[in-house]
Amino acid sequence: MRGLVPGLASPYPLADMLPSLLREDPFAQSICGGLDEVLAPIISTLDALPAYLDPATVPDDMLGWLAGWMGLALDDHQTAELQRRWVKIGVDLLQRRGTVVGIESAVAALFGTAPEIIESGGASFSVEAGSELPGSAEPDLLVRLQVDDPATFDLRRLDALIAMIKPAHVPHRVEVFGP
Repeated sequence: MRGLVPGLASPYPLADMLPSLLREDPFAQSICGGLDEVLAPIISTLDALPAYLDPATVPDDMLGWLAGWMGLALDDHQTAELQRRWVKIGVDLLQRRGTVVGIESAVAALFGTAPEIIESGGASFSVEAGSELPGSAEPDLLVRLQVDDPATFDLRRLDALIAMIKPAHVPHRVEVFGP
């Protein structure tokens, strides 16, 4: 949590803005000094706001806050570097959320391997009325991921990721397999 920073000087001391009559008053100086101590971290934060909105420079403890703006959930078991990469690609993921490409990108970003995705949907074009529709009437999504050791892989993390980025009405299954 950010708060008072001992010894942080205000870049805009309030005493300098007082009328000349009050600049000599010790009581007014002490009140302004106290307010400067409280306002200095706020001014510093506002001056550095672009750094708080950039995944490359945001403090580690604020990555979750930044991810929350995009509707992403961070895994506390990930390194800060992996969390930064996840937040950085978050904007791209949001644009492709719910698509096969979006699911592939998210799984590859989080687990380092592109998955195999089998889904029941489809799209086609026909100039004849009453043409057969592609895909299946029942929605289904299967995400298969090749990992080094399926026995030690945390399948819950993959399942939670797919649940977060797939269309809400589509049931899904996840599978992992070895090399």
